[in-house]
Amino acid sequence: MMRAQGNGQAMHGHPLRLRQVAVVAVAAASVIGLSACSSGGGGSGGGSGGASAKSTTAPGNAEKGAITWWASPITTSGTDPRTVLISAFEKAHPGITVKLESAPNDTDTNRATLTTQISGGGGPDVYMGDVIWPAQFGAHQLAAPLSQYLPQSYWSTFASGLVGGATYKGQVYGAPFFEDQGFLYYRKDLLNKYNLPVPTTWEEVTADAKKVQAGGDVKYGYVFQGADYEGATCDFMEFLADAGGTVLNSDQTKSTLDSAAADKAMTFEQSLVTGGIAPKASSTFQETQAMNAFSGGDALFLRNWDYAYGQSQSSGSKVIGKVGVAPMPTFQGQPTPGYSNIGGWNLYVNPHSKNIAADLTFIQWMTGSDAQTTLATQFSEIPTNATVRSSADVKGKNPVLAIVSQTKLVPRPAQTPDYPQVSKAIYTAVNGVLAGSAQPKQAISSASTQIDSALSGGL
Repeated sequence: MMRAQGNGQAMHGHPLRLRQVAVVAVAAASVIGLSACSSGGGGSGGGSGGASAKSTTAPGNAEKGAITWWASPITTSGTDPRTVLISAFEKAHPGITVKLESAPNDTDTNRATLTTQISGGGGPDVYMGDVIWPAQFGAHQLAAPLSQYLPQSYWSTFASGLVGGATYKGQVYGAPFFEDQGFLYYRKDLLNKYNLPVPTTWEEVTADAKKVQAGGDVKYGYVFQGADYEGATCDFMEFLADAGGTVLNSDQTKSTLDSAAADKAMTFEQSLVTGGIAPKASSTFQETQAMNAFSGGDALFLRNWDYAYGQSQSSGSKVIGKVGVAPMPTFQGQPTPGYSNIGGWNLYVNPHSKNIAADLTFIQWMTGSDAQTTLATQFSEIPTNATVRSSADVKGKNPVLAIVSQTKLVPRPAQTPDYPQVSKAIYTAVNGVLAGSAQPKQAISSASTQIDSALSGGL
């Protein structure tokens, strides 16, 4: 989800991310959206997603012209990655000049501004946007279908699951730029003290938590995001995927949420609270509350985004030197690791751009090996390029990047323009169960009904 603090060091990254949770009306194109938890639809399948096999020649000159790039700050301190990347791109492609337009940090304001500009026939040529925008922007002609221009071979360079999340109605609208995802953070010192291996299943997480809690070393066994907001959808998608469930059918026209898998996922999430593993106040926990509990030394395990390792090692933390990171667990009997929800940022092209060919040159370079290596090694961002994220140089930068290539990704069900309503139905259900005001079966059934209503235009 959007990060309030840094990736690799405190306050390093993305004030653009924790503000991604509001639902706002964007009147210019009737686009209402939730932003990414540090997001998509579909499964975690191959990198090709919905990319078409044939490509069309893009209008313009691929090696000449001027383009504008609209992008929010990637970091809040130190060297600006955007200017570093622009400089390197212009050296590689001297015929193209790039003008940076700094977008608002608040993702909802960002989206509203872009919607107004593009729907009015203006706006930047290329823009950095949330990974859950493709359906909303594609449905309202606010983004060009990139897969009409770029071949299958290009889309196959991305890590599994990312292109599927950028696809709407068979077309890819966003080129994955840098990624975020869920990780399991754990207290190395306490697992060692109790001779416990790093858990790979939820059942092991529960058993380990009970043992360490009983020993009096932590107040909580596991802290996560369960408040009435987008983050609860992100966490639930991981449990749901681990249980083998889905939210929507293949053409995003009907809810598939009311299932045994969803009941298993929701019941387990509920048990974390009722069993005393997670705080009773989990229904109020966003990223900050969970992070504070873990950094304060009160929790054995934490589910959070990639910035959390850096924050846990920053000044004021009580767990400096004591934190490990692992892929998310899964349910016993399922292939390991478990699923990590996708967040992060894509690059989109304004359909009104006069030189789409140059825009595509820029996008291909920014998602290629040079730019992706720079993002990872200099700025600790998770690269989307599969080869780069598996390289030794990247893996050696920090413990999070070291395990990224081992993880398994699941997007959110954002391949529908009605995603905001879909997500609200999910996180409202999760929150009600965690707060004790609803039971899993009842909450899932109600959420499924709400999703079907939204998909049929009833909400």
